[in-house]
Amino acid sequence: MRIIAGTKKGMKLLGPKTVTSRPILDRVKESLFNVLYKYDVPAGKTAADVFSGVGSLGLEALSRGAKYVTFVEKDPAVIQILKKNIEKTGFVNESKIVKADAFRLGAPVDFDGRKYDVVFVDPPYATTKDVGEGQPLSVLLGLLDEQLAGDGIVVVRTAKHTQLLDQYGKLKVIERRQWGTMTITILAWASG
Repeated sequence: MRIIAGTKKGMKLLGPKTVTSRPILDRVKESLFNVLYKYDVPAGKTAADVFSGVGSLGLEALSRGAKYVTFVEKDPAVIQILKKNIEKTGFVNESKIVKADAFRLGAPVDFDGRKYDVVFVDPPYATTKDVGEGQPLSVLLGLLDEQLAGDGIVVVRTAKHTQLLDQYGKLKVIERRQWGTMTITILAWASG
């Protein structure tokens, strides 16, 4: 696992020591960020990496010019690796770690009220088998529609056969992509 592009291009990241983790493949991460460029992300933007694991997506965003990333992770052992990766990349001043269950907290907004331009949501696949109303992912997306800037996007990674509903509250699906065994769904505020 490494950073694909930007100021830290080629830097290897420490990987998770758990069998339940599913780090995103480098080639898929590169394809994902190529798609995100058409949404003017991540350069100069504020991001949240929810269910961040060791920080692969958030650190990639920082390397590609994101202004700031909030990492949300609940596993203390994984947070220790995440801290090491943030220190290794030199992004300590551009990031913050929040130890919490992202399904309950979402992407916490700082006291200054600054909302996120992009939120990466990468929950365990087992928690996204049911994406209907009232389910954990649906509740999380409801939280995020209040934590997202008006022109922001939410990027959700799920198993290949999981298809999100077309809309969750104010958030509407604007694009779906499949790579290998995963699907990426991008949501934004519905207009009107």
